[in-house]
Amino acid sequence: MASVSPATAAAAVSGPHYTRLLLPSSPRRLPRPRPRPRARLHLAACHADTLLPSSSSEVRAPPAPAAGPSAESAADCFVDWLRAGGLPPGRVDIRERPVPCLREGKDRPLRYVAARDALQAGDVAFEVPMSLVVTLERVLGDESVAELLTNNKLSELACLALYLMYEKKQGKDSYWYPYIKELDRHRGRGQLAVESPLLWTENELDYLTGSPLKDEVIARDEAIRREYNELDTLWFMAGSLFQQYPFDIPTEAFPFEIFKQAFVAVQSCVVHLQKVSLARRFALVPLGPPLLTYKSNCKAMLTAEGDSVRLVVDRSYKAGEPIIVWCGPQTNSRLVLNYGFVDEDNPFDRITIEASLNTEDPQYQEKRMVAQRNGKLAIQNFNVFVGKEKETVAEMLPYLRLGYISDPAEMQIILSSEGDTCPVSPCTERAVLDQLVGYLESRLAGYPTTLDEDEAKLADGSLEPKKEVASRLVRLEKKMLHACLQAANEFINDLPDHTISPCPAPYAPELK
Repeated sequence: MASVSPATAAAAVSGPHYTRLLLPSSPRRLPRPRPRPRARLHLAACHADTLLPSSSSEVRAPPAPAAGPSAESAADCFVDWLRAGGLPPGRVDIRERPVPCLREGKDRPLRYVAARDALQAGDVAFEVPMSLVVTLERVLGDESVAELLTNNKLSELACLALYLMYEKKQGKDSYWYPYIKELDRHRGRGQLAVESPLLWTENELDYLTGSPLKDEVIARDEAIRREYNELDTLWFMAGSLFQQYPFDIPTEAFPFEIFKQAFVAVQSCVVHLQKVSLARRFALVPLGPPLLTYKSNCKAMLTAEGDSVRLVVDRSYKAGEPIIVWCGPQTNSRLVLNYGFVDEDNPFDRITIEASLNTEDPQYQEKRMVAQRNGKLAIQNFNVFVGKEKETVAEMLPYLRLGYISDPAEMQIILSSEGDTCPVSPCTERAVLDQLVGYLESRLAGYPTTLDEDEAKLADGSLEPKKEVASRLVRLEKKMLHACLQAANEFINDLPDHTISPCPAPYAPELK
């Protein structure tokens, strides 16, 4: 779910420490469609608990009563724009929920798509015509240019973000102005009203200390900067598009921080469509994210059907309940990076332990051959899934044992045999398990808090939103590490007489 992008994305804004900047689209490229019969889409007020909480159980709140439009709602043209753009009658409302007071209570309520009436699995909740969808096909007007750009130095997200940034400069003259205004309201925040860590301050990133996500944020930031430095290439290659904007070339028109805000916002909103051309596969869909609620155990997806994008629900809904869609097979660290939330029911969540054979080992090539014969690499990632920790530890042991072989004759016996079995002595097994235990304890010690401290802070319920999301993420990581540690110690306890480990092998595999 491209050079820097995951399979998802959103549209532009700023964190609390940046000024807002988002996106619109040009009236010259896309003529205004003729109005069709008014879709049955309403703005309604709702209670704060209508969205799914971040707890491990899925909770649905009672429907909120519809309300007349407020003065602000009356001035908002997003729904009218959807109707005028040909949105067919659907079975959803756009409702509002309060936002935690992150900026001294100045945040306007966020909107989300809810069932207007009862829905059953298999019902079409809504259908959005392609004339209201932003894709590279629409942006660049040439599929070959789109393919050339995205297969080289620029991701789809960078192209979409730049397009919307220029469109925003058009203001109300842009065809996409109402949609951009809605994206600006969300400012790239997910369903917990938390932005991607890519927009957190340095102090806020410290909430992730010990988690691999912190390094991933830094790496992603550097990748976005590399894309920013290539934006002028897009400008000159797609000159037929950008001639319509009387502005400077990208790196002169937009500072890096503004581009990053737009990129991150697009990252949190983009939909990855299946069975479409490359120029259509990444799409910004009105009524899609961030108005839809993501859930890892859902099966409903936005799909391209002819000249529209539709959503068929996978479960029943009562009126007023938020519509849920699948966010793809993403880990919780990726959900935080892309959308700013943690799903504690995520069946795809995992941590990774990397093991690598020692390249200084005189028998490195022979060991690499044995590893490859058994479906492993010289640098092998072992994925640890919730509830599967002991199985993963057992899977790692043959690979680690291989690193402890030092006798060339013994190595030749292994090469001539079949399977992944290495001669196992209690002493070697203890050495392998001791290495694994030491690694797991060191990784847990890298977090500034313990698992019990995380549990206590989350139970207190007073954490500010970013710290709560970070605490939920590291707590889940620690649970998996603790389960691996427990499994390794159980294997040690099964050894005869609690065998004493010998000195570590000089070429033991590296774990990280």
